[in-house]
Amino acid sequence: MGLLNKKPDPITDKARALAAEIAALEAEIKKLDTQVQRTATPKLRSTATPAGETISRASERPTPVPKPSEPVFEEVKAAKIASNITEVPELFNELGVRKYDLPALFNRLRNHLRGPTTSNPRLVNYLAAGGVQGLRPLRYEKRVARNRFIWLVVVVTFVLFGLFYWLLPKH
Repeated sequence: MGLLNKKPDPITDKARALAAEIAALEAEIKKLDTQVQRTATPKLRSTATPAGETISRASERPTPVPKPSEPVFEEVKAAKIASNITEVPELFNELGVRKYDLPALFNRLRNHLRGPTTSNPRLVNYLAAGGVQGLRPLRYEKRVARNRFIWLVVVVTFVLFGLFYWLLPKH
């Protein structure tokens, strides 16, 4: 009896719910689009000028923008740059160039090797625990990869040992 009662997969249930929600939203968009098309009749107005004199406002007339004869330069404030240098003088040399910072290099290298953080840690935990049917747990895959690496190191060590033993002259 236990074989016939299969637990529902939460991922497929969520996918079905989202697909139903998308279909409902698409139906609502179509309904609103047809309402807009029915009520949107083009409004026509006459292009004929009215009888009599027309008065135009000054704000409606486009004012021509004068072209600058010379290029416009912005003023750079040197005091602002100097204030940044004086805040942490041990990080900059006398020319204002940043000194070589070994701890910062170590931190950047460590962050680069660590890799990006996950955007969904709950999903990662779910996958690592083997909660998805049909997928192997992540710890099993790690163990297989670790065993392959260990065997590769052992084989390469024996091959190198054999080459050194064969190539070195015997005393």
